[in-house]
Amino acid sequence: MRITSKGQVTIPQELRERYGLGAGTEVEVVASEEGALIRALPPRDRGAALVAQLRDRADGGIGADAVLRLTRGEA
Repeated sequence: MRITSKGQVTIPQELRERYGLGAGTEVEVVASEEGALIRALPPRDRGAALVAQLRDRADGGIGADAVLRLTRGEA
């Protein structure tokens, strides 16, 4: 394999199939004693990641009923 000028490599089809590396699979490159190791990351649930990021951030001082009224245009 060669690295392109953009830093890209093509992983051979046999390895992609063996390790389940399809289009859109997120990978990370980590240093090991043998050199660089490409490791597939577990699939992310984008919704769960967003909720986790936003959890405990709201502190608007209003209750759930008031939020519902605002979102329904009943303010």
